[in-house]
Amino acid sequence: MKSNKYLNPYLSGFLLGILMIFAYYFSGEGLGASGGFRNVAIAAVDAVSHSYTQKAAFFSNYVGEGNSPLNSWLIFELLGLIGGALLSSTLHNRLKFEVVKSPKITNKKRLYAALAGGILWGVGSQLGRGCTSGLVMSGMAVSSLSGYIGLMAIFGGGYMFAYFFRKLWI
Repeated sequence: MKSNKYLNPYLSGFLLGILMIFAYYFSGEGLGASGGFRNVAIAAVDAVSHSYTQKAAFFSNYVGEGNSPLNSWLIFELLGLIGGALLSSTLHNRLKFEVVKSPKITNKKRLYAALAGGILWGVGSQLGRGCTSGLVMSGMAVSSLSGYIGLMAIFGGGYMFAYFFRKLWI
């Protein structure tokens, strides 16, 4: 694997820490992606049936008079993540569209597995009131015990489940 002089993990970690300070200072919250995806989903439901979102207890908190779920800093965080990834991959000639998978499975099976994983992530992040990266980064940034426990649970759970799903990659 070719080394890239532009990707320094120490500098990246330092910049992420600075970003966390700015996030807490300007928004009063840490970083995480699930809230932005939730807001996009709520906006989509609202576009289909505004009367339903006004009546439903969960949705009504986000779509009241003058409120828009898209009027949130989380949306700008998502746009920055997507735009930054596209810019970085374009600048370093890594932008390509492909299905990365084991040679032992089909593209269709890989895409179904990715869809199932995405659905589980979405449901789990809402049941857990946030995504795993937000828990670990934001929790550890304020030295919360839950951030450290979350980190151990995420990696421990990942290693345990990897055994059962390894055939999708090996």
